[in-house]
Amino acid sequence: MAAVAGPTTLPIRVLLVDDQTLVRMGFRMVLDAQDGVEVVGEAGDGRTGIEMCRTLAPDVVLMDVRMPGMDGIAATALIADECPQSRVIVLTTFDLDEYAFAALRAGASGFLLKDVGPAELLASIKAVAGGDSAISSRIGRRMLDLFSQRLPSGHPDSGDNAVAALTPRESEVLSAIAAGLTNSEIAQQMFVSESTVKTHVGRILMKLGLRDRVHAVIFAYEHGLTSHHRLG
Repeated sequence: MAAVAGPTTLPIRVLLVDDQTLVRMGFRMVLDAQDGVEVVGEAGDGRTGIEMCRTLAPDVVLMDVRMPGMDGIAATALIADECPQSRVIVLTTFDLDEYAFAALRAGASGFLLKDVGPAELLASIKAVAGGDSAISSRIGRRMLDLFSQRLPSGHPDSGDNAVAALTPRESEVLSAIAAGLTNSEIAQQMFVSESTVKTHVGRILMKLGLRDRVHAVIFAYEHGLTSHHRLG
Protein backbone atom coordinates (compact mmCIF):
# COMPACT_ATOMS: atom_id res chain seq x y z
CA MET A 1 0.00 0.00 0.00
CA ALA A 2 1.48 3.35 -1.03
CA ALA A 3 2.31 5.83 1.69
CA VAL A 4 0.22 8.96 1.80
CA ALA A 5 2.26 12.14 1.80
CA GLY A 6 1.52 14.58 4.59
CA PRO A 7 0.58 18.21 3.99
CA THR A 8 3.40 20.46 2.83
CA THR A 9 3.94 23.97 4.06
CA LEU A 10 5.00 26.47 1.44
CA PRO A 11 7.97 28.66 2.38
CA ILE A 12 7.41 32.33 3.13
CA ARG A 13 8.58 34.20 0.03
CA VAL A 14 10.68 37.28 0.86
CA LEU A 15 11.82 40.19 -1.30
CA LEU A 16 14.80 42.28 -0.14
CA VAL A 17 14.81 46.01 -1.03
CA ASP A 18 17.90 47.97 0.05
CA ASP A 19 20.36 50.14 -1.85
CA GLN A 20 23.34 48.62 -0.01
CA THR A 21 24.52 45.38 -1.58
CA LEU A 22 26.27 44.21 1.58
CA VAL A 23 23.11 44.71 3.64
CA ARG A 24 21.07 42.64 1.19
CA MET A 25 23.79 40.00 1.17
CA GLY A 26 23.75 39.83 4.96
CA PHE A 27 19.99 39.40 5.17
CA ARG A 28 20.03 36.80 2.40
CA MET A 29 22.70 34.77 4.21
CA VAL A 30 20.65 34.81 7.40
CA LEU A 31 17.38 33.90 5.67
CA ASP A 32 18.88 31.25 3.40
CA ALA A 33 19.98 29.42 6.55
CA GLN A 34 16.39 29.30 7.88
CA ASP A 35 13.79 26.66 7.17
CA GLY A 36 10.45 27.88 5.84
CA VAL A 37 11.77 31.07 4.24
CA GLU A 38 12.81 31.69 0.63
CA VAL A 39 14.41 34.88 -0.70
CA VAL A 40 12.81 35.30 -4.13
CA GLY A 41 14.53 38.50 -5.21
CA GLU A 42 16.59 41.61 -4.42
CA ALA A 43 16.13 45.23 -5.43
CA GLY A 44 18.43 48.21 -4.95
CA ASP A 45 15.76 50.95 -4.91
CA GLY A 46 12.07 51.43 -4.26
CA ARG A 47 10.95 51.61 -7.89
CA THR A 48 12.64 48.32 -8.76
CA GLY A 49 11.20 46.84 -5.58
CA ILE A 50 7.67 47.72 -6.69
CA GLU A 51 8.22 46.20 -10.14
CA MET A 52 9.56 42.98 -8.58
CA CYS A 53 6.69 42.93 -6.12
CA ARG A 54 4.20 43.07 -8.99
CA THR A 55 5.84 40.16 -10.82
CA LEU A 56 6.98 37.98 -7.90
CA ALA A 57 4.10 38.59 -5.44
CA PRO A 58 6.24 37.96 -2.34
CA ASP A 59 4.61 37.32 1.01
CA VAL A 60 6.93 39.74 2.83
CA VAL A 61 9.07 42.66 1.65
CA LEU A 62 12.03 43.78 3.78
CA MET A 63 12.14 47.47 2.86
CA ASP A 64 14.91 49.97 3.55
CA VAL A 65 13.63 53.49 4.24
CA ARG A 66 16.33 55.76 2.86
CA MET A 67 17.20 54.96 -0.74
CA PRO A 68 18.05 57.09 -3.79
CA GLY A 69 15.31 57.64 -6.34
CA MET A 70 12.10 56.29 -4.84
CA ASP A 71 12.49 55.87 -1.08
CA GLY A 72 10.93 53.22 1.11
CA ILE A 73 7.95 55.38 2.13
CA ALA A 74 6.69 55.93 -1.42
CA ALA A 75 7.45 52.33 -2.34
CA THR A 76 5.57 51.01 0.70
CA ALA A 77 2.50 53.11 -0.11
CA LEU A 78 2.39 51.78 -3.68
CA ILE A 79 2.92 48.17 -2.58
CA ALA A 80 0.13 48.48 -0.01
CA ASP A 81 -2.14 49.82 -2.74
CA GLU A 82 -1.12 47.63 -5.68
CA CYS A 83 0.14 44.43 -4.02
CA PRO A 84 -2.14 43.83 -1.01
CA GLN A 85 -0.96 40.23 -0.75
CA SER A 86 2.54 41.47 0.14
CA ARG A 87 3.29 42.74 3.65
CA VAL A 88 6.12 45.22 4.23
CA ILE A 89 8.60 45.26 7.11
CA VAL A 90 10.49 48.56 7.27
CA LEU A 91 14.20 48.42 8.04
CA THR A 92 16.08 51.36 9.53
CA THR A 93 19.36 52.12 11.24
CA PHE A 94 17.83 54.45 13.83
CA ASP A 95 14.98 53.64 16.24
CA LEU A 96 13.72 57.23 16.03
CA ASP A 97 13.76 57.40 12.25
CA GLU A 98 10.71 59.50 11.39
CA TYR A 99 10.89 58.26 7.82
CA ALA A 100 10.22 54.78 9.14
CA PHE A 101 7.20 56.00 11.14
CA ALA A 102 5.90 57.59 7.94
CA ALA A 103 6.33 54.23 6.18
CA LEU A 104 4.20 52.57 8.86
CA ARG A 105 1.48 55.11 8.13
CA ALA A 106 1.90 54.35 4.44
CA GLY A 107 0.99 50.71 5.02
CA ALA A 108 3.98 48.85 6.44
CA SER A 109 3.20 46.05 8.90
CA GLY A 110 6.48 46.02 10.79
CA PHE A 111 9.44 48.12 11.86
CA LEU A 112 12.85 46.61 12.66
CA LEU A 113 16.34 47.91 13.21
CA LYS A 114 18.94 46.64 10.76
CA ASP A 115 20.98 45.11 13.58
CA VAL A 116 18.09 42.77 14.44
CA GLY A 117 19.16 39.25 15.41
CA PRO A 118 18.32 36.23 13.23
CA ALA A 119 15.73 34.84 15.67
CA GLU A 120 13.79 38.13 15.92
CA LEU A 121 14.03 38.68 12.16
CA LEU A 122 12.58 35.24 11.43
CA ALA A 123 9.86 35.63 14.07
CA SER A 124 8.90 39.01 12.61
CA ILE A 125 8.70 37.67 9.07
CA LYS A 126 6.50 34.79 10.23
CA ALA A 127 4.27 37.15 12.24
CA VAL A 128 3.76 39.56 9.36
CA ALA A 129 3.20 36.75 6.85
CA GLY A 130 0.50 35.43 9.19
CA GLY A 131 -1.33 38.75 9.21
CA ASP A 132 0.07 40.13 12.47
CA SER A 133 2.46 43.04 12.99
CA ALA A 134 6.12 43.11 13.95
CA ILE A 135 7.41 45.90 16.13
CA SER A 136 9.85 45.34 18.97
CA SER A 137 8.67 46.66 22.34
CA ARG A 138 11.45 49.27 22.46
CA ILE A 139 10.54 50.69 19.05
CA GLY A 140 6.84 50.36 19.78
CA ARG A 141 7.10 52.53 22.87
CA ARG A 142 9.09 55.14 20.95
CA MET A 143 6.46 55.11 18.22
CA LEU A 144 3.68 55.64 20.74
CA ASP A 145 5.58 58.50 22.34
CA LEU A 146 5.97 60.16 18.94
CA PHE A 147 2.27 59.78 18.16
CA SER A 148 1.21 61.03 21.58
CA GLN A 149 3.23 64.21 21.05
CA ARG A 150 1.86 64.90 17.57
CA LEU A 151 -1.67 63.53 17.81
CA PRO A 152 -3.16 64.76 21.10
CA SER A 153 -5.92 62.56 22.44
CA GLY A 154 -9.42 63.98 22.18
CA HIS A 155 -12.79 62.53 21.33
CA PRO A 156 -13.66 60.44 18.30
CA ASP A 157 -15.46 62.21 15.50
CA SER A 158 -19.13 61.45 16.07
CA GLY A 159 -19.61 61.35 12.30
CA ASP A 160 -17.11 58.53 11.90
CA ASN A 161 -19.27 55.49 11.23
CA ALA A 162 -16.36 53.10 11.68
CA VAL A 163 -15.63 54.34 15.20
CA ALA A 164 -19.33 54.41 16.06
CA ALA A 165 -19.59 50.76 15.01
CA LEU A 166 -17.25 49.68 17.81
CA THR A 167 -18.81 48.33 20.97
CA PRO A 168 -17.70 49.86 24.30
CA ARG A 169 -15.58 46.76 24.97
CA GLU A 170 -13.97 46.96 21.52
CA SER A 171 -13.15 50.63 22.10
CA GLU A 172 -11.57 49.66 25.40
CA VAL A 173 -9.49 46.94 23.72
CA LEU A 174 -8.40 49.36 20.99
CA SER A 175 -7.28 51.87 23.62
CA ALA A 176 -5.27 49.14 25.33
CA ILE A 177 -3.64 48.15 22.04
CA ALA A 178 -2.70 51.80 21.49
CA ALA A 179 -1.09 51.86 24.94
CA GLY A 180 1.23 49.04 23.89
CA LEU A 181 -0.39 46.16 25.76
CA THR A 182 -0.16 42.63 24.36
CA ASN A 183 -3.20 40.35 24.11
CA SER A 184 -2.06 38.56 27.26
CA GLU A 185 -1.75 41.82 29.19
CA ILE A 186 -5.14 43.02 27.95
CA ALA A 187 -6.69 39.72 29.03
CA GLN A 188 -5.24 40.09 32.53
CA GLN A 189 -6.38 43.70 32.78
CA MET A 190 -9.93 42.90 31.66
CA PHE A 191 -10.23 39.54 33.45
CA VAL A 192 -11.05 37.64 30.27
CA SER A 193 -9.31 34.89 28.30
CA GLU A 194 -6.63 35.67 25.73
CA SER A 195 -8.77 33.99 23.04
CA THR A 196 -11.57 36.45 23.85
CA VAL A 197 -9.16 39.34 23.37
CA LYS A 198 -8.01 37.89 20.03
CA THR A 199 -11.64 37.74 18.94
CA HIS A 200 -12.14 41.40 19.90
CA VAL A 201 -8.97 42.40 18.03
CA GLY A 202 -10.09 40.56 14.90
CA ARG A 203 -13.47 42.29 14.99
CA ILE A 204 -11.86 45.69 15.53
CA LEU A 205 -9.59 45.25 12.50
CA MET A 206 -12.51 44.09 10.37
CA LYS A 207 -14.85 46.91 11.41
CA LEU A 208 -12.22 49.60 10.93
CA GLY A 209 -10.81 48.12 7.72
CA LEU A 210 -7.29 47.97 9.15
CA ARG A 211 -4.48 45.69 7.98
CA ASP A 212 -3.06 44.80 11.37
CA ARG A 213 -2.25 45.85 14.93
CA VAL A 214 0.20 48.57 13.87
CA HIS A 215 -2.48 50.42 11.98
CA ALA A 216 -4.90 49.94 14.85
CA VAL A 217 -2.45 51.92 17.01
CA ILE A 218 -2.20 54.70 14.43
CA PHE A 219 -6.00 54.78 14.02
CA ALA A 220 -6.51 54.97 17.78
CA TYR A 221 -4.24 57.99 18.15
CA GLU A 222 -5.72 59.77 15.16
CA HIS A 223 -9.25 59.32 16.54
CA GLY A 224 -8.53 60.07 20.19
CA LEU A 225 -9.19 56.51 21.37
CA THR A 226 -6.35 56.39 23.87
CA SER A 227 -5.75 57.65 27.36
CA HIS A 228 -1.93 57.66 26.90
CA HIS A 229 -1.36 55.23 29.73
CA ARG A 230 1.81 53.15 29.50
CA LEU A 231 3.21 49.96 30.83
CA GLY A 232 6.07 50.44 33.24
